Formats: sequence, C-alpha cells, structure tokens
Amino acid sequence: MNYTIQKMTEEAAREILSWTYPVPYDLYNGEVTEESLQEFAENLYYAIEQEGNLVGFYCTGFVAQVPIGYLFQAYPEGYLDIGLGMRPDLTGQGRGMGFMQFIIDSIETNQPLRLTVAAFNKRANALYEKFGFRKVSAFKNANDVEFFVMTREEGNKPCSG
Repeated sequence: MNYTIQKMTEEAAREILSWTYPVPYDLYNGEVTEESLQEFAENLYYAIEQEGNLVGFYCTGFVAQVPIGYLFQAYPEGYLDIGLGMRPDLTGQGRGMGFMQFIIDSIETNQPLRLTVAAFNKRANALYEKFGFRKVSAFKNANDVEFFVMTREEGNKPCSG
C-alpha cells in the first residue's frame, strides 16, 4: 500500500470532518464548522492519500491532545504529540500497521512520541503497543470517556521489537 502525504487543504478538511464512524467510534466524528476548518488550516494537519484518494490524516503538536488532559497533568513537555485518523470504511481491515508505519516514517523528530487514545478503542490500543507505545497515564473527559496517554521513547526510529 503506497501512501502519499499532502498538505491539508480545505477540501480534504471538509471531507474528514464529514466522516461518520459507527458507535462507539462516533466519538471521533467531526463537524464542518468555521471553527473546525480554521483548526485544520492553522495547525499541523496532513492529508494521507492512496492512489489519489483521501484515506486518512495525522496532526502533530498540541492539537493532537485532548484538552481536558491538562487538568490531569497528562502532557508534560519533552514529547511530540501525534493524532491520526483513518477513513471509517477502511478501519478494521488490517490496514493499521502500514498506515501507522507511514505516519511514523513521515514525522521528522528526535523527540519521543506521545498520543492519546480512547480506552475503549481496543484495535488502536493494540496497534500502538505493537509500535512501542506504552500507557503512561489515563484520564476521563466530562462525558466519562476514559483516555489513555501513550508514549514511545524511540521517537520515529524503527522499533526493535
């Protein structure tokens, strides 16, 4: 599977924000608003394509964090936060390894990596563990959804295990 990375466009952002995930993954559903489009435009978001079709995205920096995590001191300095999403109709089909590897290979940093994932998202949790991410903390949002904060000390270097 050959992926390519593109700078995020308004068209791609609108498409991503229109994606509809099934329950319980609907937590990841977006909404096309001026505010959400502005977030995509002003932050480090990248579109991932395959054969010219939008298949996912990733972002880096504070925008990849769950804001309420700050109340729990979940985000100490010294890490590069990453967030990612795959088009809903492509999830659960064994595509995660190649998709995640492409994202990690695309990130240029010497910093350790950190991501935040909903605890109920067992598929994503298992995938991230295969890439060397380890759970370091957990917190719940106002809707009582638990999130895990996971770190990978190797940064974007290949995992040895």
